[in-house]
Amino acid sequence: MKASVYVETSVISYLTGRPSRDVIVAGRQALTIEWWGTCLQRFDAFVSALVVTEAEDGDPSAAQTRLLAIEGIPALDVTDAAKTLAGQMVDGGPIPKEYPEDALHVAVCALNGIDYLVTWNCTHLANATIRRQVERFLERAGYVCPVICTPEELMEE
Repeated sequence: MKASVYVETSVISYLTGRPSRDVIVAGRQALTIEWWGTCLQRFDAFVSALVVTEAEDGDPSAAQTRLLAIEGIPALDVTDAAKTLAGQMVDGGPIPKEYPEDALHVAVCALNGIDYLVTWNCTHLANATIRRQVERFLERAGYVCPVICTPEELMEE
C-alpha cells in the first residue's frame, strides 16, 4: 500500500509557473518538476476542493495550466469538521489568523489520515517551529498530524 500525499497549492504553482530569475524560486521550481515527474507516483496523491479553488484564482491562462496539472488527482472534501478544526488552529492555535487556508489544508489532511502534506509554504506550514506546534495541537485534539514537508524532503536519492 502506498503512502498518501496531499499536494498543497504552492507546489502546483511552482510546478506550473513561468521560470523565475530568482535563484531560490528557480531551484524550487526545478525540484518540484523533478519530484512531480519521478517521485509523485510512489504515493496515492490527493488535493482538496480548497486546492482546486486556489488553483482557479489569478490569470486565466495560468489557472488553466494549474488545473490541468491536478486533473485526475482526487479532491478531498472540505467538510464542516475540517472547517471547525481549522478554526481552532487559528483561534489561539499555531496558525496565524491571517492564514486560515493554511490551517484548512492541515485539517483536511488530519481528518483524512493523509501521511504527508507537501508544500512550499515554509512560513506557516513547512517551518520547523510551526510544524512542531501544529503536531502538538493536533495530538491534543486527538488527530495524527501529517508529515508537513517540501517536495525536496520527499525525494529519493
